[in-house]
Amino acid sequence: MESSESIRIVVEDGTVSGAFARPADAFATLVVAPGAGSSYDHPFLVGFSEALNAAGVATLRFNFPYREAGRRLPDRAPRAIATWRAVMDAAAARSPGRPVWAAGKSFGGRMASMAVAAGMPAAGLVFLGYPLHPPGKPDTLRDEHLYGIDLPMLFVQGTRDPFAAPHELTPVVERIGAATLRWIDEGNHSFEVRGAKRPPAEVGGALAEIVAGFVRASVA
Repeated sequence: MESSESIRIVVEDGTVSGAFARPADAFATLVVAPGAGSSYDHPFLVGFSEALNAAGVATLRFNFPYREAGRRLPDRAPRAIATWRAVMDAAAARSPGRPVWAAGKSFGGRMASMAVAAGMPAAGLVFLGYPLHPPGKPDTLRDEHLYGIDLPMLFVQGTRDPFAAPHELTPVVERIGAATLRWIDEGNHSFEVRGAKRPPAEVGGALAEIVAGFVRASVA
């Protein structure tokens, strides 16, 4: 298990918590944002990051300002994008000579893609449960900004995710072109698989092989 370094990252008029871990043989760095109802130290993200470290990927997990302040309502897009930019700068400073990727669970991943669409540099994007639309509102799609992004993209999605059913997300990924879609059979938005009770850290860790393999193939 790779030990992580607790860090503080300046974001506009404040700071947010982060955890950086770099294995000796790291070939890339993945910045990982939490979902809207979670924080950087959630067991799912910790398990995911530790498994990535074991696979040779450095990681930087972080909080958004609203979580840092103890609020439940997510930051608006401009604030979240500013946070992403600051954290990516911090990751790049700690990753000389290595590509830096942006990744996130649900809201965190969507904000990463919006930041990249607005000009934030990144080697690629990884989405863990992309929230294509709010549950029960399939006509409210959050996809337009994705089509202008020319980077490697990996979507990892559960087939039972109410934020994006297979018949909804598949045509979006096909239209993007430079994107890969990996389905987790029977997984929900938290990647919990029906009939297979596992702790969140194990659930997150199980996704690392898919992500590390995609990143490695993209940087080769």
